[in-house]
Amino acid sequence: MDPNQHIETRCVQAGWQPKNGDPRVLPIFQSTTFKYDSADYLGKLFDLEVPGHFYTRLSNPTLECVENKIAALEGGVGALLTSSGQATSLFAILNLCKAGDHVVSTVAIYGGTFNLFAVTLRRMGIEVTFVNQNDAPAKIAAAFRPATKAFFAETVTNPSLEIADLEKLAKIAHDRGVPFIVDNTFPTPINCRPIEWGADVVTHSTTKYMDGHAQTTGGVIVDSGQFDWTNGKFPEFCEPDPTYHGVVYVEKFGPAAYIVKARVQLQRDIGAQQNPFAAYIVNLGLETLHLRIPRHCSNALAVAKHLEKHPRIAWINYPGLESNPYHALAQKYLPNGTCGVVSFGIQGGREAATRFMDGLRLAAIVTHVADARTCVLHPASTTHRQLSDEQLRAAGISADLVRLSVGIEHVDDVLADVDQALAAL
Repeated sequence: MDPNQHIETRCVQAGWQPKNGDPRVLPIFQSTTFKYDSADYLGKLFDLEVPGHFYTRLSNPTLECVENKIAALEGGVGALLTSSGQATSLFAILNLCKAGDHVVSTVAIYGGTFNLFAVTLRRMGIEVTFVNQNDAPAKIAAAFRPATKAFFAETVTNPSLEIADLEKLAKIAHDRGVPFIVDNTFPTPINCRPIEWGADVVTHSTTKYMDGHAQTTGGVIVDSGQFDWTNGKFPEFCEPDPTYHGVVYVEKFGPAAYIVKARVQLQRDIGAQQNPFAAYIVNLGLETLHLRIPRHCSNALAVAKHLEKHPRIAWINYPGLESNPYHALAQKYLPNGTCGVVSFGIQGGREAATRFMDGLRLAAIVTHVADARTCVLHPASTTHRQLSDEQLRAAGISADLVRLSVGIEHVDDVLADVDQALAAL
């Protein structure tokens, strides 16, 4: 692909490059295995000496094309598709950490990620310290230790909708010799490309806007290719890997060392790969991503402005509003829009929030977000149910918070549905 092409063109054209007589549309290579003419060549594949696909758990032509497209959209050197956003977050950390290591993460993150970090990683011997990303750099930096191997944040937090000051956080990480990992699920590369602001690794739940139609779960890791793995903190990138006859990742794969290591170690051993049909579905979503995201954002901004003036609304949180405390950061990092998600509280608290959701007719109550169809959820009793009241407050989630994921329907119909549900309270 021409690196000068616009991102809209990359959404449609990047990844699959058909040759003479090939299918114009990305094929689904629904095969676990691939034939080669000699045992010697297959052996070289297993030694990482030649390119190719030898087992779909590690790579597959359909997956490779979608990975290349997403890498092109984010501006990375390579990408790895996984079976879910959760698998992506796990891989992003396990590719750097072992028992005894430490991670710093912002506290305002998706509830599933918080539980993964606070509970599951701890069981694996990896400790995570949570920080408030809005604190002064010195206070955040105090959480880092000699054993810290990564700093994790979300560009736009789910569901509290905080905007990360990416440059500030990247500098904190880099000053301490660790990579900055950014979950960019909500903005997508259409609205923000974190690598351009200092991120070293970018993750997505492709289940959300990239798929866009709630059809398949998935995740992706994108490697910026910019981090120096030879700084002394990451010997596993610089020392021979005995499971691949002594390959040294930084020597063999250069800027792509991180993403290759994630593929050939973690996908090999854990096997949380995305299946070819799911990747095909994600690719269809990516082809219209540049059309859908602006509509999500314009609809969400209209709903937020409407709710901001509604007497039944106790508070409203949407970074696109000029009254929002994150508006300045949104203008800096996401000038074209943040996402389609609006958070708000209703007069009457949790009970009123529940009644409001039950009264919606167009918007559906589902455990999902970032869908073409408008949907709604009460995070405190669902996605963040495992958090204590104190943890909920730290994550910016109140008991009355309603998360409305505004779809791409006509905005007047969305507003009418919201109004009738509020009127029925």
